[in-house]
Amino acid sequence: MAEAISRRDFLSATAGATALRGTLGRPNIVMILADDMGFFDLGCYGSEIATLNLDRLAEGGLRFTQFYNAARYAPTRAALLTGRYNHQAGIGHMVQDHGLPACRGRLSARAVTTAGALCPAGYQTFAAGKWRVGSLRGHWPLDRGFDRFYRCPLDSDNDVVMDMLEPHRRGEMTGDL
Repeated sequence: MAEAISRRDFLSATAGATALRGTLGRPNIVMILADDMGFFDLGCYGSEIATLNLDRLAEGGLRFTQFYNAARYAPTRAALLTGRYNHQAGIGHMVQDHGLPACRGRLSARAVTTAGALCPAGYQTFAAGKWRVGSLRGHWPLDRGFDRFYRCPLDSDNDVVMDMLEPHRRGEMTGDL
């Protein structure tokens, strides 16, 4: 069975993992956020339904047991991506800019993402799915530490205006929206 770990301990451990890479190698880090899923909907957390692939990932890794879910997609993503309370990350209330530091509708410049912290340590970072924590250029995944971003082309979020036909690799995003 996998070891249970809190979000804060996980983020602290990833920072320390770089020091161990010479002897143990760097660990692979996979974080999954699934919308509309309850804590006990996965087999590794006690579901009656087998979720074999996710259970296999959890068996060989670390699992969050005390992650705070903000009950809405953008604040929860902000907390997972930065390891901070969603208001500290700048996404206090979804993706609209309310003119307050905690409610800018985009990740705060002071909120470093996990990807932003891992890139300088030599990690390749990838994001897939929905972003929804900053729709304007300068606040996209590639601006926040991700090397590549794979977005759902049929995302129904009308607030996101990223042109999905552009290459989504660091250094290759060109043109205006």
